[in-house]
Amino acid sequence: MESFLDIYERARERKGSKDRLESLLSKPLPSAQLAKLPDDVWLEEFTRKIFQSGFYWSVINTKWAGFREVFWDFSIEKLLYMSPDMYEQRAQDERIVRNFKKVQSIADNCLMIHELALEHGSFSELIANWPEDNIIELWLLLKKQGSRLGGNTGPYALRAVGKDTFILSRDVEAYLRTHEVISGGLHSQQSLRAAQAFFNKLRGQSGYSLQELSQLIAYSVGDNQVGV
Repeated sequence: MESFLDIYERARERKGSKDRLESLLSKPLPSAQLAKLPDDVWLEEFTRKIFQSGFYWSVINTKWAGFREVFWDFSIEKLLYMSPDMYEQRAQDERIVRNFKKVQSIADNCLMIHELALEHGSFSELIANWPEDNIIELWLLLKKQGSRLGGNTGPYALRAVGKDTFILSRDVEAYLRTHEVISGGLHSQQSLRAAQAFFNKLRGQSGYSLQELSQLIAYSVGDNQVGV
């Protein structure tokens, strides 16, 4: 199994220099900053990633102002009172990408965020305080209690808002399989635990965040040698 230095050196060579490589890495938000975010932010990003799944991201982003209009800026307080009939009507609105099943996920995830906020003070506090050395359990929580947040959808949303997490992208998956860190199903319990243990080891060796480590692995393999 490779060490952090092995991975870093190969990524540095592929990107041309240490400065170039470091400029490509992005950092998560500090926990204190995450905890202060309004819970509406999470519902909006969950919804964005759900609609982007299986679709051109650029199309969803272009129509996003329409989504915000139709769904009251993703205000959890307001959406909790939206009836099923109202959701069905809004699923036909031309300002959004019309997909009734994905629109239904807004109601489900709104309720999930609200219920977890009642239990933990706020949903943002729950996310901010979740230990990164067991981030896969947060993924599983979102999959189990949320709607359409399994696979990489939940992790991509977490990272987009600022929570530190690795991503099992195609490049990262290829690396983990090549180096026999995982086998079998990508999102099986066995594979997730093995991936988490590997990233925890790299974090202990380097002091880099899970997010940076995930990016470094991706930059060290795949078709991104010229730039990403």
